[in-house]
Amino acid sequence: MLTNEQVRDILGKIKDPYLHRTLAETNGIEEISIKEEKNHVSVKIAIAQAGSKDQMEIQQQVVQALKNAGANTVGIRVNQLPAEIVASLAPADEPKSILAPGSGTTFIAIASGKLAVALARLGKKVGLVDADIYGFSVPDMMGIAERPQVQNDRIMPVERFGVKVISMGFFVEDNAPIIWRGPMLGKMLNQFFTEVEWGELDYLLLDLPPGTGDVALDVHQMIPHCKEIIVTTPHPTAAFVAARAGAMALKTDHELLGVIENMSYFESKVTGEKEYIFGKGGGQKLAEDLDVALLGQIQLGQPEIDENDFAPSIYDSNDQIGKVYLEIAEQVVKLAGK
Repeated sequence: MLTNEQVRDILGKIKDPYLHRTLAETNGIEEISIKEEKNHVSVKIAIAQAGSKDQMEIQQQVVQALKNAGANTVGIRVNQLPAEIVASLAPADEPKSILAPGSGTTFIAIASGKLAVALARLGKKVGLVDADIYGFSVPDMMGIAERPQVQNDRIMPVERFGVKVISMGFFVEDNAPIIWRGPMLGKMLNQFFTEVEWGELDYLLLDLPPGTGDVALDVHQMIPHCKEIIVTTPHPTAAFVAARAGAMALKTDHELLGVIENMSYFESKVTGEKEYIFGKGGGQKLAEDLDVALLGQIQLGQPEIDENDFAPSIYDSNDQIGKVYLEIAEQVVKLAGK
């Protein structure tokens, strides 16, 4: 049975991947708890770059070290070291960033992994950042089961349907809730840009949370040349709310590419009759108010589910809705000039 002192000694020898200092040197060991009846060890540590590749790396080291020492199971929580400690110990070299001038990547903010797949089907090199920190869903929607690997101190995004994907969902266990304040969200988002090995991309799509909160503000500050697509439903109230995001983009000099109306109608497979369940005209009115094009109207529908290649939100390119996404992608390429 491990003791508190033994666990502290084991943790104290593990190095913070970014600072290259041991957790004992950084005072990164915050809490240790041992359940003797189950031989379960729970620890809370703090590192320089929580929520990044460093968290993945150190979690693996901690779990392996404690299990090698005799623990049956290990629970770990990772917090952020205070900024002053990181600043005093941080290495001089900064990681490369896709945000650097001349990267050649067009950034598009839109809540749609499906559009990323459609762009890839047009032969474009596409990346997708699941920036909905609280409501991350892209890995599940795209049927991604694996996690990113770390190579040469860089996070390798997971590739699916020709799209390179990174998501907060890769860094949490068991669909755990994220309880962070604004500054931490911005730091996490920045690390998605600076520490992921994206390679050469034509487009990097940002799957943003709804509204005009912290993440949306961070995107506007980090990527002043970002282009945006506003997604709404036909209902007037939804279009009214979506207009705020459009107004925010215009005020921060982001270019609006257009509007997509989702859940536009339901079409019966038997009769072909269309039913406008959520109303009609919201997308068109929003596009007119923002003086941009209505890029497409997407009907209600469910992709054909292949149990051997599960991806619950990705439509086949020959599917009726899949074809609509391809048409939208073609317009985006034309409007983005790339």
